[in-house]
Amino acid sequence: MKNRRFVLSSAAALASGVMLAARRSQAAVVASGPALSADERALHALNRLGYGPRPADAAAIAAQGADPWLERYLTEQLEPRRLPQPEGLSARLAGLDALKLGQAELLGRYREAVKAAREARREKAQGMTADADALNAVREKVRPLVAQAATARLSRALESPAQLEEALTEFWFNHFNVFAGKQAVGVLVADYEQRAIRPHVLGRFRDMLGATARHPAMLIYLDNAQSVVAGYQPPQRARRFLAERPELKARVPSGLNENYARELMELHTLGVDGGYSQRDVTELARMLTGWGLDSRKALVGGTGDLFAFDARKHDSGTKTWLGQTVKGAGQAEGEHALDVLATHPATARHLAFQFAQAFVADEPPPSLVQKLADNFKATGGDLREFTRTLIRADEFWSREAYQAKFKTPYQYLLSSLRALDLQPANQQNLLAALAQAGQPLYGAQTPDGYKNVAAAWRNPEALTQRVQLATTLGQRSGVSPEKLTSTLGASVSEPTRRTLATEPAGQQVALLLASPDFMKR
Repeated sequence: MKNRRFVLSSAAALASGVMLAARRSQAAVVASGPALSADERALHALNRLGYGPRPADAAAIAAQGADPWLERYLTEQLEPRRLPQPEGLSARLAGLDALKLGQAELLGRYREAVKAAREARREKAQGMTADADALNAVREKVRPLVAQAATARLSRALESPAQLEEALTEFWFNHFNVFAGKQAVGVLVADYEQRAIRPHVLGRFRDMLGATARHPAMLIYLDNAQSVVAGYQPPQRARRFLAERPELKARVPSGLNENYARELMELHTLGVDGGYSQRDVTELARMLTGWGLDSRKALVGGTGDLFAFDARKHDSGTKTWLGQTVKGAGQAEGEHALDVLATHPATARHLAFQFAQAFVADEPPPSLVQKLADNFKATGGDLREFTRTLIRADEFWSREAYQAKFKTPYQYLLSSLRALDLQPANQQNLLAALAQAGQPLYGAQTPDGYKNVAAAWRNPEALTQRVQLATTLGQRSGVSPEKLTSTLGASVSEPTRRTLATEPAGQQVALLLASPDFMKR
Protein backbone atom coordinates (compact mmCIF):
# COMPACT_ATOMS: atom_id res chain seq x y z
CA MET A 1 0.00 0.00 0.00
CA LYS A 2 2.89 2.34 0.79
CA ASN A 3 4.38 1.76 -2.66
CA ARG A 4 1.05 2.48 -4.32
CA ARG A 5 0.66 5.73 -2.36
CA PHE A 6 4.18 6.77 -3.36
CA VAL A 7 3.48 6.37 -7.06
CA LEU A 8 0.00 7.88 -6.90
CA SER A 9 1.39 10.93 -5.09
CA SER A 10 3.28 11.67 -8.31
CA ALA A 11 0.08 11.66 -10.39
CA ALA A 12 -0.48 15.40 -10.42
CA ALA A 13 3.11 16.15 -11.40
CA LEU A 14 3.08 13.47 -14.08
CA ALA A 15 -0.23 14.71 -15.45
CA SER A 16 1.16 18.22 -15.72
CA GLY A 17 4.27 16.89 -17.42
CA VAL A 18 2.29 14.86 -19.92
CA MET A 19 -0.01 17.76 -20.78
CA LEU A 20 2.95 20.10 -21.24
CA ALA A 21 4.79 17.53 -23.37
CA ALA A 22 1.73 16.98 -25.53
CA ARG A 23 1.33 20.71 -26.10
CA ARG A 24 4.99 20.92 -27.06
CA SER A 25 4.51 18.02 -29.46
CA GLN A 26 1.70 19.90 -31.17
CA ALA A 27 3.84 23.00 -31.48
CA ALA A 28 6.71 20.92 -32.84
CA VAL A 29 4.71 19.89 -35.88
CA VAL A 30 5.52 23.21 -37.51
CA ALA A 31 9.16 23.19 -36.39
CA SER A 32 12.14 21.46 -37.96
CA GLY A 33 14.76 19.18 -36.51
CA PRO A 34 17.54 16.71 -37.26
CA ALA A 35 16.78 13.42 -38.99
CA LEU A 36 15.80 10.47 -36.84
CA SER A 37 18.54 8.06 -35.86
CA ALA A 38 18.33 4.44 -36.96
CA ASP A 39 17.17 3.36 -33.48
CA GLU A 40 14.55 6.11 -33.40
CA ARG A 41 13.24 5.05 -36.79
CA ALA A 42 12.88 1.46 -35.63
CA LEU A 43 10.97 2.48 -32.50
CA HIS A 44 8.88 4.94 -34.48
CA ALA A 45 7.78 2.09 -36.75
CA LEU A 46 6.90 -0.15 -33.80
CA ASN A 47 4.88 2.59 -32.09
CA ARG A 48 3.02 3.98 -35.12
CA LEU A 49 2.55 0.84 -37.21
CA GLY A 50 1.69 -1.34 -34.23
CA TYR A 51 1.39 -1.24 -30.47
CA GLY A 52 4.95 -0.71 -29.38
CA PRO A 53 8.04 -2.83 -28.81
CA ARG A 54 8.29 -6.09 -26.93
CA PRO A 55 11.58 -7.25 -25.41
CA ALA A 56 12.05 -9.63 -28.36
CA ASP A 57 11.83 -6.67 -30.77
CA ALA A 58 14.53 -4.80 -28.87
CA ALA A 59 16.72 -7.90 -28.94
CA ALA A 60 16.21 -8.35 -32.69
CA ILE A 61 17.05 -4.71 -33.39
CA ALA A 62 20.23 -5.00 -31.33
CA ALA A 63 21.25 -8.25 -33.04
CA GLN A 64 20.47 -7.30 -36.65
CA GLY A 65 21.13 -3.58 -36.57
CA ALA A 66 18.30 -1.05 -36.66
CA ASP A 67 18.37 -0.31 -40.40
CA PRO A 68 18.43 -3.95 -41.66
CA TRP A 69 15.79 -4.88 -39.10
CA LEU A 70 13.55 -1.99 -40.14
CA GLU A 71 13.78 -2.77 -43.86
CA ARG A 72 12.74 -6.36 -43.24
CA TYR A 73 10.04 -5.34 -40.77
CA LEU A 74 8.33 -2.94 -43.16
CA THR A 75 8.37 -5.48 -45.99
CA GLU A 76 6.83 -8.16 -43.77
CA GLN A 77 4.17 -5.87 -42.33
CA LEU A 78 2.78 -5.12 -45.78
CA GLU A 79 2.42 -8.88 -46.42
CA PRO A 80 0.82 -10.06 -43.16
CA ARG A 81 -0.44 -13.39 -44.55
CA ARG A 82 3.18 -14.52 -44.82
CA LEU A 83 3.80 -14.02 -41.10
CA PRO A 84 3.21 -17.18 -39.04
CA GLN A 85 0.86 -16.68 -36.12
CA PRO A 86 1.82 -18.00 -32.66
CA GLU A 87 0.29 -21.45 -32.13
CA GLY A 88 -1.26 -20.44 -28.84
CA LEU A 89 -2.99 -17.45 -30.42
CA SER A 90 -4.33 -19.51 -33.33
CA ALA A 91 -5.67 -22.16 -30.93
CA ARG A 92 -7.46 -19.59 -28.78
CA LEU A 93 -9.06 -17.91 -31.77
CA ALA A 94 -10.15 -21.26 -33.21
CA GLY A 95 -12.09 -21.98 -30.03
CA LEU A 96 -14.22 -18.83 -30.13
CA ASP A 97 -17.82 -19.36 -31.22
CA ALA A 98 -18.13 -15.68 -32.14
CA LEU A 99 -15.65 -16.26 -34.95
CA LYS A 100 -17.06 -19.62 -36.06
CA LEU A 101 -20.83 -19.24 -36.08
CA GLY A 102 -22.66 -17.87 -39.09
CA GLN A 103 -24.65 -14.65 -39.00
CA ALA A 104 -28.00 -16.43 -38.85
CA GLU A 105 -26.86 -18.53 -35.90
CA LEU A 106 -25.51 -15.48 -34.08
CA LEU A 107 -28.70 -13.51 -34.59
CA GLY A 108 -30.74 -16.59 -33.65
CA ARG A 109 -29.06 -16.74 -30.25
CA TYR A 110 -29.83 -13.07 -29.69
CA ARG A 111 -33.46 -13.57 -30.68
CA GLU A 112 -33.76 -16.49 -28.24
CA ALA A 113 -32.52 -14.29 -25.41
CA VAL A 114 -34.88 -11.45 -26.35
CA LYS A 115 -37.84 -13.83 -26.58
CA ALA A 116 -37.04 -15.37 -23.20
CA ALA A 117 -36.70 -11.95 -21.60
CA ARG A 118 -40.01 -10.83 -23.12
CA GLU A 119 -41.79 -13.94 -21.82
CA ALA A 120 -40.28 -13.44 -18.37
CA ARG A 121 -41.54 -9.84 -18.27
CA ARG A 122 -44.99 -10.95 -19.45
CA GLU A 123 -45.19 -13.63 -16.76
CA LYS A 124 -44.09 -11.16 -14.10
CA ALA A 125 -46.73 -8.65 -15.25
CA GLN A 126 -49.36 -11.38 -14.89
CA GLY A 127 -48.23 -12.16 -11.36
CA MET A 128 -46.50 -15.39 -12.37
CA THR A 129 -43.03 -16.52 -11.31
CA ALA A 130 -40.61 -16.43 -14.24
CA ASP A 131 -38.24 -19.33 -14.76
CA ALA A 132 -35.04 -17.51 -13.84
CA ASP A 133 -32.82 -20.52 -14.51
CA ALA A 134 -34.18 -20.95 -18.03
CA LEU A 135 -33.83 -17.23 -18.71
CA ASN A 136 -30.23 -17.14 -17.48
CA ALA A 137 -29.37 -20.22 -19.53
CA VAL A 138 -30.48 -18.46 -22.71
CA ARG A 139 -28.70 -15.25 -21.77
CA GLU A 140 -25.51 -17.19 -21.29
CA LYS A 141 -25.68 -18.10 -24.98
CA VAL A 142 -25.30 -14.41 -25.79
CA ARG A 143 -22.93 -12.90 -23.22
CA PRO A 144 -19.89 -14.97 -24.20
CA LEU A 145 -20.25 -13.92 -27.85
CA VAL A 146 -19.87 -10.26 -26.95
CA ALA A 147 -16.89 -10.96 -24.68
CA GLN A 148 -15.24 -13.20 -27.28
CA ALA A 149 -15.11 -10.39 -29.82
CA ALA A 150 -13.08 -8.30 -27.38
CA THR A 151 -10.90 -11.27 -26.43
CA ALA A 152 -10.04 -11.90 -30.07
CA ARG A 153 -9.16 -8.25 -30.73
CA LEU A 154 -6.96 -7.87 -27.64
CA SER A 155 -5.23 -11.22 -28.16
CA ARG A 156 -4.32 -10.39 -31.74
CA ALA A 157 -3.13 -6.90 -30.90
CA LEU A 158 -0.91 -8.23 -28.12
CA GLU A 159 0.52 -11.32 -29.76
CA SER A 160 0.26 -11.15 -33.52
CA PRO A 161 3.50 -10.38 -35.38
CA ALA A 162 1.33 -8.66 -38.04
CA GLN A 163 1.17 -5.47 -36.01
CA LEU A 164 0.39 -3.20 -38.95
CA GLU A 165 -2.65 -5.31 -39.77
CA GLU A 166 -3.85 -4.88 -36.19
CA ALA A 167 -3.32 -1.11 -36.22
CA LEU A 168 -5.13 -0.86 -39.57
CA THR A 169 -8.00 -3.00 -38.26
CA GLU A 170 -8.39 -0.61 -35.33
CA PHE A 171 -8.35 2.40 -37.67
CA TRP A 172 -10.81 1.07 -40.24
CA PHE A 173 -13.18 -0.41 -37.65
CA ASN A 174 -13.27 2.99 -35.99
CA HIS A 175 -13.87 4.60 -39.40
CA PHE A 176 -16.82 2.26 -40.04
CA ASN A 177 -17.83 2.16 -36.39
CA VAL A 178 -20.72 0.11 -35.03
CA PHE A 179 -21.83 0.14 -31.38
CA ALA A 180 -22.04 -3.23 -29.65
CA GLY A 181 -24.65 -1.93 -27.22
CA LYS A 182 -27.37 -1.48 -29.82
CA GLN A 183 -29.77 -4.40 -30.17
CA ALA A 184 -28.12 -7.43 -31.83
CA VAL A 185 -24.93 -5.62 -32.88
CA GLY A 186 -23.02 -7.03 -29.90
CA VAL A 187 -23.39 -10.66 -31.00
CA LEU A 188 -22.51 -9.71 -34.58
CA VAL A 189 -19.56 -7.42 -33.91
CA ALA A 190 -16.91 -10.17 -34.05
CA ASP A 191 -18.26 -11.33 -37.42
CA TYR A 192 -18.35 -7.71 -38.60
CA GLU A 193 -14.68 -7.18 -37.77
CA GLN A 194 -13.66 -10.61 -39.03
CA ARG A 195 -15.41 -10.39 -42.40
CA ALA A 196 -16.20 -6.77 -43.23
CA ILE A 197 -13.02 -5.08 -41.95
CA ARG A 198 -9.99 -7.38 -41.56
CA PRO A 199 -9.93 -8.95 -45.04
CA HIS A 200 -9.88 -5.52 -46.68
CA VAL A 201 -7.46 -3.38 -44.64
CA LEU A 202 -4.77 -3.98 -47.27
CA GLY A 203 -7.23 -4.61 -50.09
CA ARG A 204 -9.63 -2.35 -51.98
CA PHE A 205 -11.57 0.41 -50.25
CA ARG A 206 -14.59 -0.29 -52.45
CA ASP A 207 -14.66 -3.88 -51.21
CA MET A 208 -14.61 -2.77 -47.58
CA LEU A 209 -17.26 -0.15 -48.26
CA GLY A 210 -19.55 -2.78 -49.76
CA ALA A 211 -18.84 -5.33 -47.04
CA THR A 212 -19.75 -2.88 -44.29
CA ALA A 213 -22.84 -1.66 -46.17
CA ARG A 214 -24.22 -5.20 -46.44
CA HIS A 215 -23.26 -6.47 -43.00
CA PRO A 216 -26.14 -6.95 -40.55
CA ALA A 217 -24.22 -5.14 -37.80
CA MET A 218 -24.17 -1.93 -39.87
CA LEU A 219 -27.69 -2.44 -41.21
CA ILE A 220 -28.98 -2.66 -37.63
CA TYR A 221 -26.72 0.00 -36.11
CA LEU A 222 -27.57 2.75 -38.62
CA ASP A 223 -31.13 1.54 -39.17
CA ASN A 224 -31.00 0.88 -42.91
CA ALA A 225 -32.71 -2.47 -42.27
CA GLN A 226 -35.71 -0.35 -41.21
CA SER A 227 -35.65 1.94 -44.25
CA VAL A 228 -38.45 1.23 -46.73
CA VAL A 229 -40.39 2.97 -49.46
CA ALA A 230 -43.19 5.20 -48.19
CA GLY A 231 -46.45 3.29 -47.89
CA TYR A 232 -44.82 -0.12 -47.59
CA GLN A 233 -47.11 -2.87 -46.33
CA PRO A 234 -45.78 -6.21 -45.07
CA PRO A 235 -46.95 -9.42 -46.78
CA GLN A 236 -50.42 -10.67 -45.95
CA ARG A 237 -49.13 -13.48 -43.75
CA ALA A 238 -47.13 -10.98 -41.70
CA ARG A 239 -50.17 -8.71 -41.39
CA ARG A 240 -52.19 -11.60 -39.99
CA PHE A 241 -49.46 -12.32 -37.46
CA LEU A 242 -49.33 -8.64 -36.43
CA ALA A 243 -53.08 -8.60 -35.98
CA GLU A 244 -52.59 -11.29 -33.34
CA ARG A 245 -49.56 -9.52 -31.77
CA PRO A 246 -50.37 -5.79 -31.96
CA GLU A 247 -47.53 -4.97 -29.53
CA LEU A 248 -45.10 -5.81 -32.35
CA LYS A 249 -46.66 -3.47 -34.87
CA ALA A 250 -44.41 -0.57 -33.87
CA ARG A 251 -41.39 -2.59 -35.05
CA VAL A 252 -42.63 -2.85 -38.62
CA PRO A 253 -40.74 -0.51 -40.98
CA SER A 254 -42.99 2.32 -42.05
CA GLY A 255 -40.90 4.71 -44.11
CA LEU A 256 -37.57 6.16 -45.13
CA ASN A 257 -34.67 6.22 -42.64
CA GLU A 258 -31.77 8.48 -43.59
CA ASN A 259 -29.29 7.56 -40.85
CA TYR A 260 -27.06 5.28 -42.88
CA ALA A 261 -27.19 7.39 -46.04
CA ARG A 262 -26.08 10.45 -44.07
CA GLU A 263 -23.17 8.74 -42.33
CA LEU A 264 -22.18 6.93 -45.52
CA MET A 265 -21.44 10.29 -47.11
CA GLU A 266 -20.43 12.37 -44.10
CA LEU A 267 -18.18 9.88 -42.32
CA HIS A 268 -17.45 6.87 -44.51
CA THR A 269 -16.67 8.61 -47.81
CA LEU A 270 -17.06 12.26 -48.87
CA GLY A 271 -16.63 14.00 -45.53
CA VAL A 272 -18.75 16.73 -44.00
CA ASP A 273 -17.46 19.24 -46.57
CA GLY A 274 -17.82 16.83 -49.50
CA GLY A 275 -20.15 19.00 -51.53
CA TYR A 276 -23.47 17.20 -51.03
CA SER A 277 -26.82 18.55 -49.86
CA GLN A 278 -29.62 17.33 -47.62
CA ARG A 279 -31.50 16.37 -50.77
CA ASP A 280 -28.58 14.11 -51.73
CA VAL A 281 -28.89 12.38 -48.34
CA THR A 282 -32.59 11.76 -48.92
CA GLU A 283 -32.08 10.53 -52.47
CA LEU A 284 -29.30 8.18 -51.41
CA ALA A 285 -31.53 6.81 -48.65
CA ARG A 286 -34.18 6.11 -51.31
CA MET A 287 -31.57 4.30 -53.43
CA LEU A 288 -30.69 2.10 -50.46
CA THR A 289 -34.24 1.12 -49.49
CA GLY A 290 -34.70 -2.63 -49.53
CA TRP A 291 -31.13 -3.29 -48.29
CA GLY A 292 -31.89 -5.29 -45.17
CA LEU A 293 -31.93 -8.66 -43.42
CA ASP A 294 -33.53 -12.01 -44.05
CA SER A 295 -34.46 -12.42 -40.39
CA ARG A 296 -36.39 -15.62 -41.13
CA LYS A 297 -33.06 -17.48 -41.22
CA ALA A 298 -32.50 -16.60 -37.57
CA LEU A 299 -36.05 -17.51 -36.63
CA VAL A 300 -36.03 -20.99 -38.17
CA GLY A 301 -32.50 -22.00 -37.22
CA GLY A 302 -31.02 -21.22 -40.62
CA THR A 303 -27.39 -20.69 -41.52
CA GLY A 304 -25.35 -18.35 -43.65
CA ASP A 305 -25.38 -14.62 -44.28
CA LEU A 306 -28.33 -12.42 -43.42
CA PHE A 307 -28.11 -9.65 -46.02
CA ALA A 308 -31.05 -9.61 -48.39
CA PHE A 309 -32.45 -7.15 -50.88
CA ASP A 310 -36.24 -6.93 -50.78
CA ALA A 311 -37.66 -5.35 -53.92
CA ARG A 312 -41.02 -4.83 -52.17
CA LYS A 313 -39.35 -2.43 -49.72
CA HIS A 314 -37.41 -0.57 -52.40
CA ASP A 315 -38.30 2.84 -53.78
CA SER A 316 -38.10 2.19 -57.52
CA GLY A 317 -38.77 5.78 -58.56
CA THR A 318 -36.23 7.97 -60.37
CA LYS A 319 -33.78 9.85 -58.13
CA THR A 320 -31.50 12.85 -58.62
CA TRP A 321 -28.33 12.30 -56.60
CA LEU A 322 -25.07 14.27 -56.71
CA GLY A 323 -26.24 15.82 -59.96
CA GLN A 324 -26.96 12.45 -61.60
CA THR A 325 -30.30 11.03 -62.68
CA VAL A 326 -30.63 7.52 -61.26
CA LYS A 327 -33.41 5.39 -62.69
CA GLY A 328 -34.99 2.56 -60.74
CA ALA A 329 -32.76 -0.51 -60.88
CA GLY A 330 -33.26 -2.30 -57.58
CA GLN A 331 -30.18 -3.30 -55.63
CA ALA A 332 -27.98 -2.03 -58.47
CA GLU A 333 -28.83 1.54 -57.47
CA GLY A 334 -27.12 1.09 -54.11
CA GLU A 335 -24.14 -0.63 -55.69
CA HIS A 336 -23.83 2.24 -58.16
CA ALA A 337 -23.87 4.71 -55.27
CA LEU A 338 -21.05 2.84 -53.55
CA ASP A 339 -19.05 2.83 -56.80
CA VAL A 340 -19.43 6.60 -57.14
CA LEU A 341 -18.61 7.33 -53.51
CA ALA A 342 -15.56 5.05 -53.47
CA THR A 343 -13.94 6.87 -56.39
CA HIS A 344 -15.03 10.43 -55.62
CA PRO A 345 -12.18 12.98 -55.21
CA ALA A 346 -13.74 14.20 -51.95
CA THR A 347 -13.50 10.66 -50.57
CA ALA A 348 -9.79 10.56 -51.42
CA ARG A 349 -9.22 13.84 -49.56
CA HIS A 350 -11.32 12.82 -46.56
CA LEU A 351 -9.67 9.43 -46.12
CA ALA A 352 -6.19 10.90 -46.68
CA PHE A 353 -6.68 13.41 -43.89
CA GLN A 354 -8.14 10.83 -41.49
CA PHE A 355 -5.32 8.37 -42.21
CA ALA A 356 -2.55 10.96 -41.81
CA GLN A 357 -4.11 12.26 -38.62
CA ALA A 358 -4.26 8.77 -37.09
CA PHE A 359 -0.74 7.72 -38.05
CA VAL A 360 1.31 10.93 -38.22
CA ALA A 361 0.02 14.01 -36.38
CA ASP A 362 -3.18 15.50 -34.98
CA GLU A 363 -2.70 18.29 -37.51
CA PRO A 364 -1.15 16.35 -40.40
CA PRO A 365 1.12 18.04 -42.95
CA PRO A 366 -0.91 19.14 -45.99
CA SER A 367 1.82 17.76 -48.25
CA LEU A 368 1.30 14.27 -46.85
CA VAL A 369 -2.48 14.52 -47.11
CA GLN A 370 -2.07 15.45 -50.79
CA LYS A 371 0.30 12.53 -51.44
CA LEU A 372 -2.16 10.09 -49.91
CA ALA A 373 -5.14 11.56 -51.77
CA ASP A 374 -3.25 11.42 -55.08
CA ASN A 375 -2.29 7.79 -54.48
CA PHE A 376 -5.85 6.83 -53.56
CA LYS A 377 -7.16 8.31 -56.80
CA ALA A 378 -4.36 6.87 -58.95
CA THR A 379 -4.75 3.32 -57.61
CA GLY A 380 -8.53 3.25 -57.42
CA GLY A 381 -8.50 2.94 -53.64
CA ASP A 382 -5.84 0.24 -53.27
CA LEU A 383 -5.30 0.36 -49.50
CA ARG A 384 -2.00 -1.54 -49.60
CA GLU A 385 -0.55 1.15 -51.85
CA PHE A 386 -2.28 3.82 -49.77
CA THR A 387 -0.52 2.46 -46.67
CA ARG A 388 2.77 2.03 -48.53
CA THR A 389 2.62 5.69 -49.55
CA LEU A 390 2.29 6.68 -45.90
CA ILE A 391 5.24 4.51 -44.88
CA ARG A 392 7.46 5.82 -47.66
CA ALA A 393 6.62 9.47 -47.05
CA ASP A 394 9.32 11.73 -45.64
CA GLU A 395 6.67 13.34 -43.45
CA PHE A 396 6.07 10.04 -41.65
CA TRP A 397 9.76 9.76 -40.72
CA SER A 398 10.33 13.42 -39.86
CA ARG A 399 11.56 14.67 -36.52
CA GLU A 400 8.32 16.64 -36.29
CA ALA A 401 6.25 13.44 -36.41
CA TYR A 402 8.39 11.52 -33.91
CA GLN A 403 6.45 11.08 -30.63
CA ALA A 404 3.96 13.71 -31.82
CA LYS A 405 0.93 11.49 -31.17
CA PHE A 406 -0.63 10.92 -27.74
CA LYS A 407 -1.72 7.37 -27.00
CA THR A 408 -5.41 6.59 -26.64
CA PRO A 409 -6.34 4.41 -23.63
CA TYR A 410 -6.45 1.37 -25.95
CA GLN A 411 -2.98 2.09 -27.34
CA TYR A 412 -1.62 2.85 -23.89
CA LEU A 413 -2.88 -0.42 -22.41
CA LEU A 414 -1.57 -2.55 -25.27
CA SER A 415 1.82 -0.85 -25.42
CA SER A 416 2.22 -1.29 -21.65
CA LEU A 417 1.46 -5.01 -21.82
CA ARG A 418 3.77 -5.50 -24.80
CA ALA A 419 6.64 -3.59 -23.21
CA LEU A 420 6.30 -5.68 -20.04
CA ASP A 421 5.76 -8.87 -22.09
CA LEU A 422 2.58 -9.61 -20.14
CA GLN A 423 -0.19 -11.85 -21.48
CA PRO A 424 -2.95 -11.83 -18.85
CA ALA A 425 -4.97 -15.04 -18.79
CA ASN A 426 -8.14 -13.18 -17.79
CA GLN A 427 -8.81 -10.22 -20.03
CA GLN A 428 -11.93 -9.02 -18.22
CA ASN A 429 -9.82 -6.75 -16.02
CA LEU A 430 -8.25 -5.23 -19.13
CA LEU A 431 -11.65 -4.57 -20.66
CA ALA A 432 -12.79 -3.01 -17.40
CA ALA A 433 -9.73 -0.75 -17.40
CA LEU A 434 -10.55 0.42 -20.94
CA ALA A 435 -14.13 1.13 -19.93
CA GLN A 436 -12.99 3.10 -16.91
CA ALA A 437 -10.67 5.11 -19.14
CA GLY A 438 -13.56 6.05 -21.41
CA GLN A 439 -12.74 3.77 -24.34
CA PRO A 440 -14.63 0.49 -23.88
CA LEU A 441 -13.89 -1.87 -26.73
CA TYR A 442 -16.69 -1.71 -29.34
CA GLY A 443 -18.33 0.86 -27.06
CA ALA A 444 -18.27 4.05 -29.15
CA GLN A 445 -21.95 4.96 -29.37
CA THR A 446 -21.74 7.53 -32.16
CA PRO A 447 -20.95 6.66 -35.79
CA ASP A 448 -17.74 8.72 -35.81
CA GLY A 449 -16.11 6.30 -33.36
CA TYR A 450 -13.37 7.27 -30.92
CA LYS A 451 -11.23 10.37 -31.41
CA ASN A 452 -7.51 9.77 -32.01
CA VAL A 453 -6.29 13.27 -31.11
CA ALA A 454 -4.63 14.25 -27.85
CA ALA A 455 -7.32 16.72 -26.82
CA ALA A 456 -9.82 13.86 -26.46
CA TRP A 457 -7.74 11.96 -23.90
CA ARG A 458 -5.40 14.46 -22.27
CA ASN A 459 -7.02 15.49 -19.00
CA PRO A 460 -5.92 15.13 -15.36
CA GLU A 461 -8.50 12.48 -14.42
CA ALA A 462 -7.61 10.25 -17.37
CA LEU A 463 -3.89 10.65 -16.69
CA THR A 464 -4.36 9.76 -13.04
CA GLN A 465 -6.08 6.53 -14.15
CA ARG A 466 -3.05 5.75 -16.29
CA VAL A 467 -0.78 6.24 -13.29
CA GLN A 468 -2.94 3.78 -11.35
CA LEU A 469 -2.78 1.25 -14.17
CA ALA A 470 0.99 1.74 -14.48
CA THR A 471 1.35 1.04 -10.76
CA THR A 472 -0.68 -2.17 -10.96
CA LEU A 473 1.10 -3.48 -14.06
CA GLY A 474 4.52 -2.52 -12.78
CA GLN A 475 4.00 -4.42 -9.55
CA ARG A 476 2.64 -7.53 -11.29
CA SER A 477 5.17 -7.73 -14.09
CA GLY A 478 8.32 -8.42 -12.12
CA VAL A 479 10.25 -6.67 -14.90
CA SER A 480 13.35 -4.74 -13.86
CA PRO A 481 13.59 -1.04 -14.74
CA GLU A 482 16.77 -1.80 -16.70
CA LYS A 483 14.99 -4.33 -18.92
CA LEU A 484 12.03 -2.05 -19.53
CA THR A 485 14.32 0.87 -20.36
CA SER A 486 16.22 -1.37 -22.77
CA THR A 487 12.99 -2.43 -24.48
CA LEU A 488 11.83 1.17 -24.91
CA GLY A 489 15.28 2.27 -26.06
CA ALA A 490 15.58 5.67 -27.71
CA SER A 491 11.99 6.60 -26.90
CA VAL A 492 13.04 7.26 -23.29
CA SER A 493 14.59 10.72 -23.14
CA GLU A 494 17.67 11.60 -21.14
CA PRO A 495 15.72 13.84 -18.72
CA THR A 496 13.39 10.92 -17.95
CA ARG A 497 16.33 8.58 -17.43
CA ARG A 498 17.95 11.03 -15.00
CA THR A 499 14.70 11.52 -13.11
CA LEU A 500 14.11 7.78 -12.76
CA ALA A 501 17.63 7.28 -11.45
CA THR A 502 16.78 9.40 -8.41
CA GLU A 503 13.68 7.37 -7.51
CA PRO A 504 13.47 4.10 -5.50
CA ALA A 505 14.25 1.10 -7.72
CA GLY A 506 10.96 -0.57 -6.83
CA GLN A 507 8.98 2.33 -8.28
CA GLN A 508 10.92 2.99 -11.46
CA VAL A 509 8.93 0.64 -13.72
CA ALA A 510 5.61 2.19 -12.74
CA LEU A 511 7.00 5.71 -13.07
CA LEU A 512 8.43 4.95 -16.49
CA LEU A 513 5.07 3.65 -17.71
CA ALA A 514 3.46 6.81 -16.30
CA SER A 515 6.04 9.14 -17.81
CA PRO A 516 5.33 11.69 -20.57
CA ASP A 517 7.73 9.78 -22.84
CA PHE A 518 5.73 6.55 -22.66
CA MET A 519 2.37 8.24 -23.18
CA LYS A 520 3.56 9.54 -26.54
CA ARG A 521 3.98 7.45 -29.64
